[in-house]
Amino acid sequence: MDGRGLPAVDGDEANLRRALELAEAAAAGGDVPIGAVLICGDLRLEAKNEKEARRDPTAHAEMLLLREAARRLDAWRLSRATMYVTKEPCVMCAGALIAARIERLVYGARDPKGGADGSAFDILRSPHTNHRLEVTAGVLEAEAAEQLQRFFRSRRARVSEKDIPSDS
Repeated sequence: MDGRGLPAVDGDEANLRRALELAEAAAAGGDVPIGAVLICGDLRLEAKNEKEARRDPTAHAEMLLLREAARRLDAWRLSRATMYVTKEPCVMCAGALIAARIERLVYGARDPKGGADGSAFDILRSPHTNHRLEVTAGVLEAEAAEQLQRFFRSRRARVSEKDIPSDS
């Protein structure tokens, strides 16, 4: 935990580990490795980033889960739900979590370039929003950060290889 949020509780690490597995599946499909799990009562949903797969800029794991949970529960208000995600949500996802009235968010790695829980922006803790959610940050942070770094190192290496002229 990072000192800004609440401490982890039982089950947080197990749910984040599952989100990390989903993130690996996203990476295998060419998407940024972000996975998420949403639990609301007996409902348990899982998603991974699918921006590339769907050619949809809003197909973040969090957005896909919120849509599916609202559809399954026949309600947009998800006030008893906990979202587990491998990376600090972006501005779009943070806004959607607030709009959906999510009770609790647990995430792994910080996102200094686009995170909306204080890393780049502070949407989740803003006094100007109409809903406050509990946030537990930094659960399995090292593993989540390494997963993202490995993906982007690999992507940069592939791009560099394309720039090298062949001997033919």
